[in-house]
Amino acid sequence: MDQKIMEEALKWTKEPFDPVTREEIKKLIDDNNEKELIDRFYKGLEFGTGGLRGIIGAGLNRMNVYTVRRATQGLANYILKNTDNGKDKGVVISYDSRNYSDVFAKEAARVLAANGIKVYIFSDIRPLPEMSFAVRYLKTQAGIMITASHNPPEYNGYKVSWEDGAQVIPPHDKGIIEEVNKVEDFFKDVKIIDFEEGLNSGIITYIDEEVDNAYIKEIENRIVNKQVVESVAENLNVVYTPLHGTGIKMVPKVLSNLGIKNLHIVEEQKEPNGDFPTVSYPNPEEAEALSLGIKLAKEVASDIVMATDPDADRLGIAVRDLKTGEFNLLTGNQLGSLMVYYVLSNYQKQGKLRPGYHVIIKSIVTTELARKIAESFGVETIDVLTGFKYIGAKIREFEEAGNNDKFVFGFEESYGFLLGDYVRDKDAVIATQLTAELAAYAYSENKTLLDLLNELYLKYGFFLEKLKSYTFKGFEGAQKIQNIMKGLREYKDDTIGVYKILERWDILESKIYDSEGNEIGAIDLPKSNVLIFKLENNLKFIARPSGTEPKIKFYFMVSSEIEGSLESTKEKVSDILDSLISQIDKLVEDF
Repeated sequence: MDQKIMEEALKWTKEPFDPVTREEIKKLIDDNNEKELIDRFYKGLEFGTGGLRGIIGAGLNRMNVYTVRRATQGLANYILKNTDNGKDKGVVISYDSRNYSDVFAKEAARVLAANGIKVYIFSDIRPLPEMSFAVRYLKTQAGIMITASHNPPEYNGYKVSWEDGAQVIPPHDKGIIEEVNKVEDFFKDVKIIDFEEGLNSGIITYIDEEVDNAYIKEIENRIVNKQVVESVAENLNVVYTPLHGTGIKMVPKVLSNLGIKNLHIVEEQKEPNGDFPTVSYPNPEEAEALSLGIKLAKEVASDIVMATDPDADRLGIAVRDLKTGEFNLLTGNQLGSLMVYYVLSNYQKQGKLRPGYHVIIKSIVTTELARKIAESFGVETIDVLTGFKYIGAKIREFEEAGNNDKFVFGFEESYGFLLGDYVRDKDAVIATQLTAELAAYAYSENKTLLDLLNELYLKYGFFLEKLKSYTFKGFEGAQKIQNIMKGLREYKDDTIGVYKILERWDILESKIYDSEGNEIGAIDLPKSNVLIFKLENNLKFIARPSGTEPKIKFYFMVSSEIEGSLESTKEKVSDILDSLISQIDKLVEDF
């Protein structure tokens, strides 16, 4: 084992590290657990553009009180150096139900307070979107959310938002990273005070009821059509599970305010628990995570199951097929498209829609069905890079231009939705409200969301999207991902399989090329290591290395007019997409 790794590990077995930490590392050394020691000490846990995320434990490359303090000291230094009154405006801190989330939140508060920065902290778990709301409501300089989203139980993380409530973007993200990297010594370079001392002095303040009530009120103000819920409230059954997370704090209240009378919460997943004992990992995109909800839905005759992830920024749903009685999961693309149509059609009826002015925003990897729907209402669709922070940044542009009401709705294929601009991050709490409205409308028409979705396909054409991730771990894996992107950039054939290439968009170069490699246009997006291939037959795929995992993700999309029946069109289009995916499998292997 590298001598430097052992030297660093030995430091963690001595004071001033705490006794539990010292003993944890000492045991690894005594057991000669070389693999684990290397993983914990070959590098420091990196503070990236979204913050920290890692496995909980002792060591440089782990989430623990020392790496959290270091990150917070870097953030404090950035605020003190780059804002006029950021220390007085302060920072909001929130946390989810993951193990040590409360501990890490208090450690962050201690460091900020020691640096003279006002801290507003919740006394218990809260959803990530409420943190975003609190930043805007209290007009603070920044916000911190302790969460690892829907990662497995052994993970935790640390997300930073700026004064608009959106996750940090340039130049602040890079500036904060630079300051964090300057904090080399966990003790000499970090200021810290006792948490109770901070409370007693008033530099740390608990926030709860006032912010809760204001947040809930903003969501209630965005109910689209309460009458449709009232019309079926006595008979409509809704199943919800927070998957042991923060959703339990807000979702039941919001759905009660909406008028949902028969709300059934999955008892086994109701209580917050960082071990997530009923699921392998708490991801509402996965069928396994919704299995207990589906079981309950069958018992209470509900047509819909809703699930939020631990920090309640993502919503996944399952819908009953009336023909078979079985439940199907909707994708983020499908649910988002239903939301777009429901919101725009109701706003149009209510005289709230301004064609030519209002916009929806989606990421570049999100379904084009949403654009087709929006166009039919005279509403523009704006594409942004993957990551809800880019939707937040675009909303901020509207706000700064005096067009606060221009943004209507935003979503990503990864199950993130936002109606209105009261927060600047994806919000599963308002998404449950909107989905419950959709379920009520479908019920009033003796339909389910599957029926409504098929109606959209018949009206606008069939759109199908599939995601495939390729995982390559370690140094060699990182090199493989680079080779794949390089190979795609240098790809000389004018076809992929039997499908002709029409255009290649290189967002890193901000250039558009034709099938012969000639530059034919520019791309108005921030530079990012993303490639888009547009093929014949309305085929498209997007290649994007993950910024947080050892993966490269391919997003496949295709659309078609309805030819013959909807079912035969679905089958034909699915076959086309699968054939393209098989061609990409071969390319990935060759590169």
